[in-house]
Amino acid sequence: MDSTDVKAASRRAGDHPALETTARIGYAVNGVLHILIGAIALRLAFGSKGSSADQSGALGSMAQNGFGVFVLWVAVVAWLGLAIWQVTEAISGGLQTSDRLKAAAKAVVYLALSWTAFRFASGSGTSSKKQSADFTATLMKQPAGTWLVAAVGLVIIGVGVYHVVKGWRRKFLEDLETHPSPWTVKAGRFGYIAKGVALAIVGGLFILAAVRHKPSEARGLDGALRSLLGAPGGQVLLALVALGLIAFGVYSFGRARHARV
Repeated sequence: MDSTDVKAASRRAGDHPALETTARIGYAVNGVLHILIGAIALRLAFGSKGSSADQSGALGSMAQNGFGVFVLWVAVVAWLGLAIWQVTEAISGGLQTSDRLKAAAKAVVYLALSWTAFRFASGSGTSSKKQSADFTATLMKQPAGTWLVAAVGLVIIGVGVYHVVKGWRRKFLEDLETHPSPWTVKAGRFGYIAKGVALAIVGGLFILAAVRHKPSEARGLDGALRSLLGAPGGQVLLALVALGLIAFGVYSFGRARHARV
């Protein structure tokens, strides 16, 4: 089978109604995840010391009851479907090289989310904060490890800036095949900007971990959001970012309906 046949087969797989439906459900589940993270962060802004304001905290809260576990299993399949669909986008052609690379990167992200949801659904989930610290410690043990950790931080900051620009310029509308309601557009704009700010802080913590040679400083999203509380007007800033993450979740429901898949 030559490359043309592979691209054609990938295009047919990507256009299959079952995979398209699964991908749309994946976007909807992504909305649930962001709303839960935003809700946890909002409680944190008002003094709660409960769950981690990250994906492990959100998925862990879902695993505490039967319906939540059911949703987790749906998430496993839906995010796996999204990962497969992104793979078909990456190899089927018709996109610029940068877009194909982004599709491949998104496939890795959704595959990781599917695996994480599987771990929590099966009762073996672990803290995202611990995963970030362990990952950073492993990198630091490598040759030029400090520089590698700093590079990861810069990449994450770059992704955060990309989200802010995408939200401010409403470029997320390019991901949709039909135009959503004005409220969905507003939620998407606010959500992308807030998520970008949160990611930029995560990247900054990785750089701080590299500078201080302390893997524990790389605390992931929960650590980034909690660090906002130490800033002037931190409670308000955290509440705004939390509301932005909830808004991103609302937009994700709109994307589930209007996505270009």
